[in-house]
Amino acid sequence: MNKKQKTNRLRIIITAVLLIGLYIVFKSGLILPEDFLNPWLERAVFIVPYIIIAYDILIKSVKGILKGQLLDENFLMGVASIGAFVLGECVEGVAVVLFYQIGELFESYAVGKSRKNITELMDITEDVCFVVEGDDVVKTDSDEVEIGTIIEVKPGDKIPLDGVVVEGGSVIDTSALTGESKPRDITTGDEVLSGSINVTSVIRIKTTAEFEESTASKILDMVSSAGMRKSRSENFISKFAHYYTPIVCGLAVVIAIVVPLVSGLLLGHDYNFAVWVYRALTFLVISCPCALVISVPLSFFAGIGSASAKGVLIKGSNYIEMLSKVDAVYFDKTGTLTKGEFKVTNVYSVTEDINVDLTLDNSDSAQYGSAVRELYKYAASAEYYTNHPIGISMINSYINMENANAKSDELTDAKKDEYLIKPSHVDQIGGKGIIAKVADKEVAVGNDLLMEELINGDFKKATEVGTVVYVSIDNTFAGYIVVNDQIKEGSFEAISELYKVGIKDVGMFTGDEEPIARDIAAKLGLNKIKAKLLPIDKVKALEDEINAGHKVSFIGDGINDAPVIMRSDVGIAMGALGSDAAIEASDIVIMDDDPRKVSLTVRIAKKCMRIVYENIYFSIGIKVLVLLLSLFGLASMWMAIFADVGVMILAVLNAIRCLRIK
Repeated sequence: MNKKQKTNRLRIIITAVLLIGLYIVFKSGLILPEDFLNPWLERAVFIVPYIIIAYDILIKSVKGILKGQLLDENFLMGVASIGAFVLGECVEGVAVVLFYQIGELFESYAVGKSRKNITELMDITEDVCFVVEGDDVVKTDSDEVEIGTIIEVKPGDKIPLDGVVVEGGSVIDTSALTGESKPRDITTGDEVLSGSINVTSVIRIKTTAEFEESTASKILDMVSSAGMRKSRSENFISKFAHYYTPIVCGLAVVIAIVVPLVSGLLLGHDYNFAVWVYRALTFLVISCPCALVISVPLSFFAGIGSASAKGVLIKGSNYIEMLSKVDAVYFDKTGTLTKGEFKVTNVYSVTEDINVDLTLDNSDSAQYGSAVRELYKYAASAEYYTNHPIGISMINSYINMENANAKSDELTDAKKDEYLIKPSHVDQIGGKGIIAKVADKEVAVGNDLLMEELINGDFKKATEVGTVVYVSIDNTFAGYIVVNDQIKEGSFEAISELYKVGIKDVGMFTGDEEPIARDIAAKLGLNKIKAKLLPIDKVKALEDEINAGHKVSFIGDGINDAPVIMRSDVGIAMGALGSDAAIEASDIVIMDDDPRKVSLTVRIAKKCMRIVYENIYFSIGIKVLVLLLSLFGLASMWMAIFADVGVMILAVLNAIRCLRIK
């Protein structure tokens, strides 16, 4: 809770205590007679809690008048409450502002703490790099390195500047930039981007961009500026007051001055200004938008509370309003629709010419031919020392094939020794794979380039979608293993439910290859996809949708998703495994990473807005009716109180229905 919220809460508590205490002492008749105070002394007593609770509204109203913004909700609240004092309804005058401030405090709580500086959370830049100077490697600030400088990057370090590999080969993790699930093999001549992580081997890079122009820095700049371009719906109360307040105030002036003048001059009646001023002030008390200023924020607050109970954090009521209007939803792939975990899906053996689909129930390893098991064992053994995610997935999958109860996710050397053959020698072939000595055989595991280099003649290429690991034994092609990211449980249901709640376009923006993206889209029923996208490309693709007139929500989890999340009309982050940058850039956070919560949140937003508009129509309808009655002198102050406080209570009870949204 910030300082302003604490101050407002204290003011509300003090005002409520004073108001109740003064009412009991002077107005209830329980302690002193109700007429103990004369009207002016009563006003003097009750002005104390009024000033405590209303001073900021009065100040804002005066500032609005000075700026030419005469008729906003602060002005109407000030006039209505002062009018209540003039009429001698001091308790009502204080209570009206008290209720208004409670509603404002609810809204303030719903919005929550201000966002932290996104750039402080996006840890994709590297402030230092290691420059090669002859035989020495010198630590240098990244922003001092010029284009064309040779830098060295060790395993586990982030690449500080964009460049081209001039020495060595390795595996790099580009997920922070592209969201691509597959680590990338690189070798001499390959281009690398800053923000990527070097995984396996030392490499040397010739820089092609300065620090300020590097990919990582551009992403940071984009996140910082995206918020300024982000569309946001205006606060409904202010929009309503823009029309409502001048009409009410104008009618009050007409009732107080014009009506008695016309009545006296044209009809010969007594001018009787006092009666008509009384009616005008009653009119203002009735017109006080207490039901709206409390029930509307409370509806949003209840909707936010309902979502929170279901594991969805909505950062403000304006995001509920905008989400209810969204007609296009786009997902990132890795970590959002998929688990971001590799799993072997197919093993093909040339010897037996058999392709085993591991996505089926293959718990009985005896069904595999001996050649398939031998291929799988030699390939997994060659990866014995690997820290590459694909190699680890192959080891885990093989151990699970041999023993479904092996709990291979708890991978240890003892576990590997039990099921694998420890290689006596391993050579890393940059950008291609590895060659290992397993028992008395030379086993090569890698991509098609490695096979073309080792195998004489053609070899069978995989037709399955995914990352393909080819295997040769003693320079003879033995088969291949296909590895894929796994679709999350609930992803298909999530997409289906979004169509049911009225979303027209449900698609995916991903950094993965086109065949992988199309395969995922076909399985989930997505109707739009765009693949091989960098963060900048995702933002451009999303802006194309916005420019086409769509209200767009984007759902992602990685640092690379932060710019597009922030640029979308409603950005949603997967919070359990998502990056801090994505969470801070988002408007809504799904705490358990369940994609089905997206459609749930849309349902909450739509129903919450229905309840908000029910309250608006009900409140305005009742007020218009009672206002018309007051115009003809048929509305007493009791009716005015019902039109204000009574309608407010009914509207609040309706707003609480938002807590029961399923």
